[in-house]
Amino acid sequence: MAKQLWAPWRLEYVESADEQPGCVFCTARDGDDEARLVVRRGERALALLNKYPYASGHLMVAPKRHVGELAELETAEALEIHGLASEALAALAATFAPDGYNLGWNLGRVAGAGVVDHVHLHVVPRWAGDTNFMPVLADVKVLPEHLTETRAKLAAAWRHHRATPR
Repeated sequence: MAKQLWAPWRLEYVESADEQPGCVFCTARDGDDEARLVVRRGERALALLNKYPYASGHLMVAPKRHVGELAELETAEALEIHGLASEALAALAATFAPDGYNLGWNLGRVAGAGVVDHVHLHVVPRWAGDTNFMPVLADVKVLPEHLTETRAKLAAAWRHHRATPR
């Protein structure tokens, strides 16, 4: 029988998404990586932690250019997003050793997109049995460490991965 995963703590974000000032991805293009939770910057795209994660290490990879439709991505942007997603898997594996990953695009509000007008790819590490009663009973998501600590660990693993010959 299929199991259901509930994420009720995200309702606050989903309900307030239209009230968020500015685009989180455009805001992250420049500035303090730690404050913006940016883990890796490329020439045309960047990877940052999700401030409202489904799981520890939940990353989003997005073009730096404000693009609302997947078909509007330039080939170089799409390739860089794919490359950053692959690198994200290596950094997540080195840092957290997850049992698997969910990668996906949420296109349109009804598909779950919290930021509708700036496409982004979710990279979510998953572990066997990574659910517990807290979100369902207490409307609380338990994350084992602060997002800035997760960002620092992933950024260090990413630098090491990029420096290692393939």
